[in-house]
Parts: sequence; structure tokens; C-alpha cells
Amino acid sequence: MEEPATWEKILVAVLALALIFFMRPGLKAAMERSKTAEKDWAGVLIPIGFVVLFVIFLIMIQ
Repeated sequence: MEEPATWEKILVAVLALALIFFMRPGLKAAMERSKTAEKDWAGVLIPIGFVVLFVIFLIMIQ
């Protein structure tokens, strides 16, 4: 696969900056809501624990 041309690199950079620019208000609002939100560690740790157990199970049955 050949390396992208210079104009393609510039286009990708401009699109990335535009995406960041347009998403910034939503991200800022989400960060403010997350600061005042109730902390729910069980909602994070339980699914991660199930994934870890499932991976261990898959390793064991090989």
C-alpha cells in the first residue's frame, strides 16, 4: 500500500480538526454532567468482571 499524498494528509487533518471543533460543545456539556453525576462503580466493574471470567473460561476450554 502506498503512502497517502500530501494533499490527502492535509485533508484528513482538516477533517479531524473540524470534527473536534463541532463536537466540542457536546463534549464540554457531557464533562459538566459527569462531574455532577452519581458515581456507579458497580455498573462498570460487574461487566468487566464478567468479560474477564469469560476470557478465562475460553482459555480453560482449549
